[in-house]
Amino acid sequence: MASSAPLSDLARRLPEGMVVTDPDVLGGYRQDRALDPTAGTPLALVRPTTTAEVQEVVRWCAAHGVKLTTRGAGTGLSGGSTAVDGVLMLSTERMRGLTIDPATRTATAQPGLLNAEVKAAAAEHGLWYPPDPSSFEICSIGGNVATNAGGLCCVKYGVTTDYVLGLEVVLADGRALRLGGRQIKDSAGLSLTKLFVGSEGVLGVITEVTLRLLPPQPPACTVVGVFPTVSEAGAAVLAVTNHTRPALLEFMDSVAINAVEDQFRMGLPREAGALLLAQSDAPGAAGRAEVEHIQEAFGAHGATEVFSTDDPAEGEAFAAARRAAIPAVERLGTLLLEDVGVPLPALPALIEGVAAIAADQAVTISVVAHAGDGNTHPLIAYDPADAAQQERAQVAFGQIMDLAISLSGTITGEHGVGRLKKGWLPDQVGPDVMGLSATIKAALDPDGLLNPGVMF
Repeated sequence: MASSAPLSDLARRLPEGMVVTDPDVLGGYRQDRALDPTAGTPLALVRPTTTAEVQEVVRWCAAHGVKLTTRGAGTGLSGGSTAVDGVLMLSTERMRGLTIDPATRTATAQPGLLNAEVKAAAAEHGLWYPPDPSSFEICSIGGNVATNAGGLCCVKYGVTTDYVLGLEVVLADGRALRLGGRQIKDSAGLSLTKLFVGSEGVLGVITEVTLRLLPPQPPACTVVGVFPTVSEAGAAVLAVTNHTRPALLEFMDSVAINAVEDQFRMGLPREAGALLLAQSDAPGAAGRAEVEHIQEAFGAHGATEVFSTDDPAEGEAFAAARRAAIPAVERLGTLLLEDVGVPLPALPALIEGVAAIAADQAVTISVVAHAGDGNTHPLIAYDPADAAQQERAQVAFGQIMDLAISLSGTITGEHGVGRLKKGWLPDQVGPDVMGLSATIKAALDPDGLLNPGVMF
């Protein structure tokens, strides 16, 4: 741990008040939303506003051998911005610059801006930033890029990496690199921009992002299917995706439906085994045909009710119910949150396998999913005061990841590996990929200063 003398030196290099050591303040920056119980206590907190200030922080860390953890809004669900004892915590929350360029259809944003703020600013210019994590109103762009976040509309429109055209990133030695730019096509050199997207802060500190924007999303028609069982709903997902790619295709099981209904009284069908929410934004006759196909697929696979609406407010109400699922289920107990994904044909096997794990371990597991792209969120709820139940929940957590890997899937579709899942990463990618990843990490951060304990 650094002594007070070099820490005071850091304070002199930065604007007054930027280095914070108040224990009460530091306590709020120890964990992200994963609430890792092993979180340590930071040496100090810094909240820079510019790339130059980030460079000063990183150079100071390199000179004094102090490890650095970067965090955004703290909404991460895998422990990716958890502190260790003596780490310097760098928060990007005050890095909030934003420029919209309608001519190139790009947004240039600092990492502290919220996803919703970028969307709103783009909309003022008649443009749209598609990636929409369920937490879009409170999660930051920097965190989205660091984890390659997804969201509800990703089945048709892709994830964060599909919209990142350029980055500014500060390396572990304090150098600032500019990668990519506002040009749509760029084949110059290695694809280093994409290397940093999803790297969870272990390769550098992202200080600016150039994002691709689209014309506004066309009006969507929403289709809701109510199913007796999760198996029938899973089969309906495959029937839809075998012939079309809707703008949205989401899944909620009975636990999630009732948890949302308990909290928000939205009129959701409490008796349902599962609910599917689809949207089509295809224009004209193509859209009508897509909606008809979705309705037929739902009906042919056991839906007891199929409802459709062109009313944007009604459609958004159903989407809001899906976004509310995780915080609603969280009211049932402490959560272990998964985001495992599989190839679409394996989706029914994954959902059914999670149900079997819940029964075997005698724990509550609710499944919500971005079903159209095979990305599921099993939510394990347990009583932290019950040691035996907590242990069974931890076992179930690992069994779900093992199940996803056995189905040729992934331990994380959009939340990142962080701390909670790094033990399973070698099982998914294998020793050669782990070795190559370690080589890249060592080349860019030879002293292991950046985000210690994450991914590796």
